[in-house]
Amino acid sequence: MSASLRTADTLVAAPKARVFRTDIQALRAVAIGLVVLNHLWPVRLPGGYVGVDVFFVISGFLITGHLVGEMRRTGGVRLGAFYARRIRRLLPAAFLVLAVSLVLMVVLLPYPRWERGAWEVAASAGYVENWFLASMSVNYSAINDAASVVQHYWSLSVEEQFYIVWPLLLLAALAVSRRTAAPATRRGTRARTGNALIAVVAGVGLLSFAASVVYTTVAPSQAYFATFTRGWEFAVGGAIAIFGSRIPLGRAAAEIVSLFGFALIVFAALVYDHTTAFPGYTALVPVLGTAAVILAGGGFASLWHAKVTALRPVQWVGGISYSLYLWHWPLIVVAPFVIGGEATTLSKLAVLATALVLAALTKRFVEDAGQTWGYWRGSSRRAFGLMVTGMIIIAALVAGVLASYNGQVEGDRPPDDVIASTCEGPSALAPGAECADPFGAADYSVMTEKNEYFYTPAECGDFMPILTYGDLKTTHECDFSRGVQDPTRVWLVGDSHAQQWQGAVFDMAEKNGWIVYTSYYGGCPVADVEFTGFRSEWGAADVERCREWSRDLVETIIEDDPDLVITAMASRLQLVDDGSDRPQIDQMSQGLSAYWARWNEAGIKVLAIADPPFNGEVRSPDCVLLNTDEPQSCARPRAVAHPADPIVAAGAAAGSASISVLDLTDRFCDATSCYAVVGGIPVYYDADHLNLEYVRLLGPEIDAATERLLAENG
Repeated sequence: MSASLRTADTLVAAPKARVFRTDIQALRAVAIGLVVLNHLWPVRLPGGYVGVDVFFVISGFLITGHLVGEMRRTGGVRLGAFYARRIRRLLPAAFLVLAVSLVLMVVLLPYPRWERGAWEVAASAGYVENWFLASMSVNYSAINDAASVVQHYWSLSVEEQFYIVWPLLLLAALAVSRRTAAPATRRGTRARTGNALIAVVAGVGLLSFAASVVYTTVAPSQAYFATFTRGWEFAVGGAIAIFGSRIPLGRAAAEIVSLFGFALIVFAALVYDHTTAFPGYTALVPVLGTAAVILAGGGFASLWHAKVTALRPVQWVGGISYSLYLWHWPLIVVAPFVIGGEATTLSKLAVLATALVLAALTKRFVEDAGQTWGYWRGSSRRAFGLMVTGMIIIAALVAGVLASYNGQVEGDRPPDDVIASTCEGPSALAPGAECADPFGAADYSVMTEKNEYFYTPAECGDFMPILTYGDLKTTHECDFSRGVQDPTRVWLVGDSHAQQWQGAVFDMAEKNGWIVYTSYYGGCPVADVEFTGFRSEWGAADVERCREWSRDLVETIIEDDPDLVITAMASRLQLVDDGSDRPQIDQMSQGLSAYWARWNEAGIKVLAIADPPFNGEVRSPDCVLLNTDEPQSCARPRAVAHPADPIVAAGAAAGSASISVLDLTDRFCDATSCYAVVGGIPVYYDADHLNLEYVRLLGPEIDAATERLLAENG
């Protein structure tokens, strides 16, 4: 595979011959340092993720310089040779870490994590991990999944996609300039070529930047991983490679520009955090900072900062940055399972040291050796053949892991009946219970299909056509009436914190012969509020769709006229802003009361279930796994784990016997603490939701509350 578009003329402002630049190596060291420190100590360096953007600009600069330099020398680009060089440079280390990560996952992590982890390994081997994560980011349930051992490969996927597309675009620019060239002067040909390159780089940069700003506003979760929202960062590096030499900088100006560039990168790393809308326009700060450092160093052997950046340790870290990026993340993920506890400062330092050693070894014996290995160095076909072979091996390993996972899942179906015995689960905290060890070791700690809060029985069938918004389907009809005339009809509505109660509701429906309608929208409140996001601000389109579903749901329920609405939601984490500057709890409780009152006025009774205590907000979601013998160490103060709930506040203000709030906090907490294991049963399924078994054990109390409410006033 090759492409050669010959021209007798030299490209305008072509890059100078490649020389080793300590400033770029230092930028690599800064970038990997920011990323690793952010992953190890996210609170201390909340914006360290901008190190990825530094890498993107460097890649755009170096690859564009290489490609345009080859065009200048030969009039074209040998695409096969170019791609083969990328394979030899990147894939040996990447595939090695993927294979080792898969083994670490199987050996050290609980098997329910194998399925998604294996699929992410496959996506990473195919360099589409960023799109896999983008697709998962729209799945609310997937948001709560624990991070996989290869999640960091998303940025490598973006880079590899850039390496595939960018040479083709530059060659297209060269082809256009050649076709439009009439017999003309050397200067005219150079001008057309330069204009074509300007058009490509500027076009990609401007379109991608605009898409990044818009998409970060509209769909921020997907925008973070999308290739087209990052393309402009590579284009900025490419522009410096092509046109940087035409920007005259004296030494004094270069000194100032370079230091200003480093300052911008550090500023972003220290000031940005997970709430920053990113990439979008905020990515300009680290991107332009990186571009400034590269631009300033182009005309001088060394600048002031070289007294630090050219030091051997800095250059060494820059040299191993690729392998260090590959190794650090899987070690962070598996470390708690190796030490049998949550990460400590000492364990994090051990992870860092281990990653540095593995990176150094991989750099020497895999990266460098892979590029000089004679078998494939002189043959692009062999390089491509070995790439395919590596992918096949990874695919075979993934298939084996998935087969093992499916074998273990077979016996993990939810039982038909769950009956609490004395001191089991929430019964251990029931009034009058006298249990010797209510917070002792759990009967199990690994969450399987038996524990999935979203388990849905066959009675629910497919999604209903109502309350559907594009690809979002929200509503099921679950018929447990067995043909009974005029059965009780119940709606269970809210976000996934309503869905987590459905196991108990379905048990009640089975016993009582109900028809249950469920309607859920992850993160979205059923309340008359100016909703803006869940935990952080949402994109405008998602906000509007949430508000529309909430309004439509209220009207649909009024038209349906059921006997009862059961509602629940994570109202403490849902952000609202009506412009009044009133506390969130006041705005939310008022909005809840407004919708409950509308249903009540229509003759519909309302049971609201208060939200359980926090889990992932106050402890590691793996706390029970890591403390199987002493789950009491996962206990958290009640005031911390269970702050004021707008649902409870709205219930206190309801003033109607047909509106009731069921607060089950005392089945999760005693007077002082809230627990992750009660009565031998883990309370939580994941960072944000309850264990299905624990919910079903609470079913009798929910059933009693509904019976009282339905019996009220006939």
